[in-house]
Amino acid sequence: MYSVGMTARKIFLLIVLLLGIPASLLWVRHLKRLTITVEGAVVTSNPDPRKQEPIGGVHVRARYGTTVDHAVSDASGKFSFTFRKRLLLGMQTVNLAFEHPDYQPLTMTVRVFGDITVAALVPIPQLTEIAGPTAEHAPTQAISNVVVRYSIKTATEMNVGSIVRTFEVVNQGNVPCNGAALCSPDGKWKAARGTLSVDAGAGDEFRNARASCIAGPCPFTKIDTSGFEQGGRTIKVSAMTWSDTATFLLEAEVVHPMVSDLVRNSYPVIFGDTLNFTLPSAAEGVSIQADLEGQSIVFPLGPLNILSWANCSERENPDRTHVYRCELKPGYSWLKASS
Repeated sequence: MYSVGMTARKIFLLIVLLLGIPASLLWVRHLKRLTITVEGAVVTSNPDPRKQEPIGGVHVRARYGTTVDHAVSDASGKFSFTFRKRLLLGMQTVNLAFEHPDYQPLTMTVRVFGDITVAALVPIPQLTEIAGPTAEHAPTQAISNVVVRYSIKTATEMNVGSIVRTFEVVNQGNVPCNGAALCSPDGKWKAARGTLSVDAGAGDEFRNARASCIAGPCPFTKIDTSGFEQGGRTIKVSAMTWSDTATFLLEAEVVHPMVSDLVRNSYPVIFGDTLNFTLPSAAEGVSIQADLEGQSIVFPLGPLNILSWANCSERENPDRTHVYRCELKPGYSWLKASS
């Protein structure tokens, strides 16, 4: 009686669960009908689209009627609001206010149906002091031949030798199986199996292992390669014969795996006073090599992205690649600027 009651309860819970899934989907769809999303991006104001840098950390305030919502732009400059339609009270627009300490505040009135809002913020000029009464006539230092250098850890292998091993599987052919522990694939003949295991030694691994029958009635043998297909420090091969004794050969290369730093170069793109470049997620030890007044110097960027001649910023894309932007400081210029 107890088990019948428990079974009925499980069936009831399963039915409720199955009915709840479509109900949940319908409810989510219903909520979407009741809401509307306003989204956009915040960029630096510039007539050249190549210099409209995404701005993260911008506080965005949305006001509609007596309601105020808040959002903050992410590293790509994106922001979004989700409004309940019933709170809009038939309004077709909302007021957005953008604030960031390094940019002039901006207020916009945007449509709530379908538009993507792009807010272009004007940077606040940064005051700089250059000592001396003739500061405006101070010569600038020229920078040229800029190359971004970084390293990536790469797995490499050094071939340190090879192995050659033979083994026999002893059997007598034409012996009926008659319920023996091991038989031929068709179950007709008594069979035998042999196994060989080898160890490459500490720090070494096998690669490209292969096994073959080299003597005896090879057409009536079978080799199990599952023990060495993935390589590794230890590999194993198993073979079976259901005729007379057969001889098998195992061969493989021995390698020593290593991890090394591979140094790579990347060439940035320069627009006006700003250079831009991207790096893969695994990049380490980022530095910038440049000619400063004719002398080639390597400038480590470091975790704080600090250069003596440029202000640099970094943001991460959804695929974890990194986008860098470096703007020249006062007193420096490109020897041959690209635009």
